[in-house]
Amino acid sequence: MLINKIKIFSSLCLYLFLNNMVSADSNVLELNWELDGLSNPESVIYDPTLNHLYVSNVNGSPIEKDANGFISIVSLSGKIIQEKWVIGLNAPKGLAIHGRTLYTADIDELVAIDIDSGRIINKFKVDDAKFLNDVTASENGDVYVSDMALDRIHILTEDNFSIWIESSELEAPNGLLALGNEIILGSWGKMTDGFATDVPGHLKRISMQDKTVNSVGDGSSVGNLDGVEGNDNIGFYVTDWINGKLIHIKSSGEVTELLDLPKGSADHEVIMGKNLIFIPLMMDNKLLSYTISN
Repeated sequence: MLINKIKIFSSLCLYLFLNNMVSADSNVLELNWELDGLSNPESVIYDPTLNHLYVSNVNGSPIEKDANGFISIVSLSGKIIQEKWVIGLNAPKGLAIHGRTLYTADIDELVAIDIDSGRIINKFKVDDAKFLNDVTASENGDVYVSDMALDRIHILTEDNFSIWIESSELEAPNGLLALGNEIILGSWGKMTDGFATDVPGHLKRISMQDKTVNSVGDGSSVGNLDGVEGNDNIGFYVTDWINGKLIHIKSSGEVTELLDLPKGSADHEVIMGKNLIFIPLMMDNKLLSYTISN
């Protein structure tokens, strides 16, 4: 009887241990708020110095030079602090911060904005650009910009703006994340007609040293990827624009769907120190805030 009780107790302990392991490895997201009143928000980024968010608003067509685009300032509690903080843009998309400069991709230009004054201080044009999309900044200040229509990633080094890599391996590069000596790339997939894909994209790694491109995991299709945030320890939070998903991808490639969202879930932000995630819904003119718990 004693031996049987020990076996039962051991089995119960093992069950509880495994259960805790599963719980610790699972992401649970709780909705904090929904902010209405934005205008085709495409990207959001956190300013840790001023403790608020910047949101790029396409405000119309993502490909037309109509001067309708703008950037808003939003509080972490979901209030619009300043709707049109920076105006005169066309269709601003991805955002990145280095120092006190905010960068945004605007169709065929990388636009640099001085955060402290709220003024545009420079524009870097790509004459043959088709669809500049996401932006990321490395620790040394290099700024990378994707052009998903031309399978390119551009780089701004000081004032030199040039093509960093151009390759069909990028498979319509969209989301970018500078991480150590790599760029983590969310590919849209091999486009066929417009933005349609027969084979949706997946997560990739690009070496900053030799520009080799490798898949995260086995390279299986994940979705039409947009925003990419995270790191190798916690994994990567990725949005699927077409299917309206928030996905978690481990560094080993294991994929978990976290949220079923509307089409147009775009370039999100994760504040790891606060366990917060912010997701723009481009087609619904909304910004969502979630708390991440394990």
